[in-house]
Amino acid sequence: MDTAHQPVLLAESLFWLAPVSGGIYVDGNLGMGGHAAAILEASAPAGQLIGFDWDEEALARAGRNLARFGDRLHLQPRNFIELEATLAELAISHIDGMLLDLGLSSLQLDSSGEAAGPGRGFSFRRPEPLDMRMDRRQELTAADLLRDMSAAELSDIFYYYGEERQARRIAGRLVEQRRHTPIENTVQLAELVAAAVPRRFHPRNIHVATRVFQALRIAVNRELENLEKILAAAPSHLSPKARLAVISFHSLEDRLVKRAFREDPRLAVLTPRPIQPGVAELQRNPRARSAKLRVAERCSEAA
Repeated sequence: MDTAHQPVLLAESLFWLAPVSGGIYVDGNLGMGGHAAAILEASAPAGQLIGFDWDEEALARAGRNLARFGDRLHLQPRNFIELEATLAELAISHIDGMLLDLGLSSLQLDSSGEAAGPGRGFSFRRPEPLDMRMDRRQELTAADLLRDMSAAELSDIFYYYGEERQARRIAGRLVEQRRHTPIENTVQLAELVAAAVPRRFHPRNIHVATRVFQALRIAVNRELENLEKILAAAPSHLSPKARLAVISFHSLEDRLVKRAFREDPRLAVLTPRPIQPGVAELQRNPRARSAKLRVAERCSEAA
């Protein structure tokens, strides 16, 4: 396992999923394979895991990290919304637990090294192309949105997906800028956002461009749409008493999960309040600070 990778809320996820030998589990965002490895170890010797990731670079790295588990692991180079088709292909009727970690992996955030491949613009720490695609097989990029969308459309993306209060001001500045110079890399975009927002409105704890980058990534990858789809579909494939655990990283995701769990009659909510990282984990991994884990259990057939 890559030593730099630190899966978020690992002990808590294992506790609530409670994997056992012979069970079949799904990791919907395999990432570097940290959660998957723990689930496979806890479900030894006969537990199986189906690992989804539509980021081919991440999937290849996870495959190397998890090679020791052999045929207990089923790698899937696709998005988790294809759960039903995947289970049908594997001749699996029901699963005994599913984990969705909705965060970006260290590979995606730090994709500047040779092993990780060229950066895709998830971070503005260094100049990278404004790509932001999880799956490079899809066509739409963040640069496409910034080039083609109107100021009103960009403003809506920044406001609804990034909860950015200065959305109109930022969108207007970007549209004005592109009339003269294309917006082509992450540092350029971050600087434009910083210049568009008066200093008194800069947040204290995060970079002023953070919400804009988040919003563009969500729009490019249709993250909230895909989350809604899997939250609606997954319970049908859970065995009675099997659990669905979701780790979200911003309020939009968390609200979707909370509402879906509460309104689905097939599910019993096990975590009325989200579980968050403790002090020790935050000291080890500051990126975990916004993580929230919610868990629901499939009701028995009689329920």
